[in-house]
Order: sequence, then C-alpha cells, then structure tokens
Amino acid sequence: MSLNYVFFLLFTSVFFPLVNCSNKSATDSLDALLEDFTSKALVRHLPHTGVLYKTIPPANLTGIEVSILKIRSRGLWCKGANFSYFSIPSRTISLPHVRRLALVYQDMKNWSSHYYTVPGYSLITSVVGFMAFDASNSSADSFTKVNLTTMGKPISIHFRHLTLAESTKSETRCVTFAANGSSYLSEMSSFGECQSREQGHFSVVIPEGNSVQRKQNVWHWWLTGFILGFIVLVLLGFAGIFFMRILRTKKIQIMERQADEDLVLTSRWVGQSKMPSAGVTRTQPVLENGCFT
Repeated sequence: MSLNYVFFLLFTSVFFPLVNCSNKSATDSLDALLEDFTSKALVRHLPHTGVLYKTIPPANLTGIEVSILKIRSRGLWCKGANFSYFSIPSRTISLPHVRRLALVYQDMKNWSSHYYTVPGYSLITSVVGFMAFDASNSSADSFTKVNLTTMGKPISIHFRHLTLAESTKSETRCVTFAANGSSYLSEMSSFGECQSREQGHFSVVIPEGNSVQRKQNVWHWWLTGFILGFIVLVLLGFAGIFFMRILRTKKIQIMERQADEDLVLTSRWVGQSKMPSAGVTRTQPVLENGCFT
C-alpha cells in the first residue's frame, strides 16, 4: 500500500467523516443478487475482450442497468480502462493477480434512492458502481470477485449530465457507499467528476433545504404573492367601477322619479283630443321695464 493511499484514507477520515446508510440490509441483498446475476451472465455470455456488453437483468432487478467489459490485466496495467461513467488509471492491478478481468458496471437509475440514502442530503444523480471479476477461465462455472489497486492514482467517476446553478455547485458533494453500509462525502475534483481509490458505488448529493433552495422558495412565494395581489387589485378595480356605475344609474333613476312626482299635469281638450297640460304658474311674468301692455 502506497503512502499516497494511506494519506488519502487519513484525510478523508478526518475531514469527511463516515455517514451511516439506513438501508444496509437492503443494499446487502441487492449486492448479493447483482453478484449472483453477474456471475451467471458471465457463464452464459462472456463478451469479447474490449467490448462493453449490456445484459438484461431479471424481473426483480428491472430498471437497473448492468454492463460487462472484459479486459486483459496487461492492458489495464498499460492503458487503464474507460467505460460508461468510469476512468480507471494505468498501473492498476488486481488482487489477487489474474490474467483477464471482467469489469461489471451498474447504474441503479430509479432504484437509487430506494437502496441508498445519506442523512441530511438528497441524491441528484443515480447511484453508479462497478465490480471486478476473475475472467481468466472462460469455461468456469462461476467467477470470483477480485479487488483492484491503482497504486495511489484515483479512479475518476464522470457524471456528464449533471447540471446545476452556479450558486449551488459549492454545496454539492461526492458520496461513496462502502460495502459495510457506511458512506463518506468528498469534494468534487472538478464539476461533475468524483474520485475514488477503489471499486464501489458512487453518486452526487446536495444538502436538503440548502440556502439556494430556500432563496428560490422565498422568491417563488414573493412572485406568487405579487401576481395574486395584482390580480386581486385589478378585480377590485373592476368591481369598484361596476358598483359606481350601478350607484350612478340608481341615483339618476331616483331623480327622474322624483321629478315625475313633483310635476303635476292637468288635462285639456284640444279639439276632440284630451292632452296633458301644465298648470298655471303662480308667478306672473313681468316685463323688465315694469309696464303692462
């Protein structure tokens, strides 16, 4: 074990403490199912070297993507390996050493949050992982799981479709799920890229109720309140205009009715027709010069 690897373990244990995973029994069962399925898939169809073969999982694992890449140990040592989300560096060897390896890639997709949880954080990508098997004997009845050592170099996990607001990037963390049911957090080496020194399962998380989300929620409520308030003011304005018109119309009707009641009309015969006629006014007309003619 290199000094760089020892330093990495000490650094992560001090600055990124372990977080308990609440679904350990479920993940143990899932890992057992995946290992059994992978071993049987390798027995039935071991792909050609360097070709990524996508398998069809059984009904109880529907929705989980499983792919297999067969590679020579010599090629892994000289060039490393790049497949799906993972980039394994050169100078990587298996423990124990074998001639050929089968790297099994897993993408939990919509099952991620069901099997993997981090208290206080939310998964924003699916959980991906890989395992290495001894594929030296293609006619074997079963394949043995082996470990990988990278000689201190990190394995890169690329989450290429990760999109986040600039203000949220500082709060995102990489999470590694260990085989014992624990998980530990680490900083991203670059945006959308996490690193590890060994095989396992990985994802990207963000704190639940982070400050950006709170600001977005406050802004959302302010915008909603402003829109609703504007709509209420417009409706009140229309209602006020409507009632003003009703009151004005009613007032005019009252005035017209009073005028009709105050006007007393008499009837007068004109020829053979009876027609209304106003009564004689009490005040006699007077000429301006005061003379009568």
